[in-house]
Amino acid sequence: MNKKIKASAALVAAIALSFGAFATTSASAATTVKIAFQGPLTGPEAQTGTDEVRGVKLALKLYNATNPAVKVELVEVDDQGDPAIAGTVAPGVAKDTAIIGMVGAAYSGATIASLPSYKASPALAMISPSATRPSLTDPKSADFGQPVFHRIVSNDALQGPALVRVATKGVAKPAVYVVDDQSSYATGLRDVVVPTIGDQGIKWLVGTDSVVKGTTDFSAVIAKIKKVKANVVIYTGYYADGAKFAKQLRDKGYKGVLAGGDGVLNSAFIKLAGAKAATGYRFTAPTTPLDIASPKLTATFKKEFGADPGVYTTEAYDAANMFLEAIKAGKTTRADVLGYVKSIKYKNTAGVTISFNANGDLNGAGLINAFEVKGGKIVLTGLA
Repeated sequence: MNKKIKASAALVAAIALSFGAFATTSASAATTVKIAFQGPLTGPEAQTGTDEVRGVKLALKLYNATNPAVKVELVEVDDQGDPAIAGTVAPGVAKDTAIIGMVGAAYSGATIASLPSYKASPALAMISPSATRPSLTDPKSADFGQPVFHRIVSNDALQGPALVRVATKGVAKPAVYVVDDQSSYATGLRDVVVPTIGDQGIKWLVGTDSVVKGTTDFSAVIAKIKKVKANVVIYTGYYADGAKFAKQLRDKGYKGVLAGGDGVLNSAFIKLAGAKAATGYRFTAPTTPLDIASPKLTATFKKEFGADPGVYTTEAYDAANMFLEAIKAGKTTRADVLGYVKSIKYKNTAGVTISFNANGDLNGAGLINAFEVKGGKIVLTGLA
């Protein structure tokens, strides 16, 4: 059974009341508990949430089919990837103490906005499949997510240098222009990318710009890019705007390299940008496609949803299974689940054993893959 939390302001009060009614539930004696997923399930970036929540749904379906002593229900939390909306829905989620684990939030800004609610007692363990802003695991930052936040992917301290490498590969004399969308994710990635370019010992960086998320006309930015004769443009925002930007650049005659991070990498990108603008676009992301991690599970996914897995489907599936492993071990309260997550050693879908450090990042060396649009599809081209 799914309980979907709508993001509209009109429902906020009702949501809060309904969650308040759950607050007296005793999870320790329950034969049914809940795991939540939080991400953009509606709005311009809904494909991100769809790709991730399907991974969670598949994990729960396979688990519940084994007839376990403790059944698990899914609560879908739609924050549209917007910090303002996340801040309104998170308090209601926090009040439902039958929710003992959170897969999410998907976006960094939404995570930051939700943290005060999820840190409040009883603290709710979070495992994000895709929130990569470095400050979330930086003890010196106001965004620091401990004791609750963990992520199953490498952060942008690793992705930033990888993105520069991928974007400039094969370019004899790189002249790089960097554009962000002012979101928490975009500025965090930008703040790693720009110094990396400066560290090359050559004057690669020819300009930077920030545009408001939701911008529809990029003419002013494109004019600047042409003026400085940039031959590499890196966009650190999300795919809905990144696709429009790419299309307008190509329509105005830009011939150079276009590249972006994991926020731009999405199955909807090609459709939104158009084949002409999308072809050759380069991406980086700390994700392993499900068809690479497990062809067998991919077949199960396609049968279940009638669609291909998307970006971060694998990581959302694994994050859900981390919580399910805790439940199998008899952990059915928030405190017990949080403690279990902090000490977990989990063999992920790709067969790699992973665990979290004290700050909520993965232990060990991180993974960043490179992707490119070829033949109308986004294909993995190797390690970044």
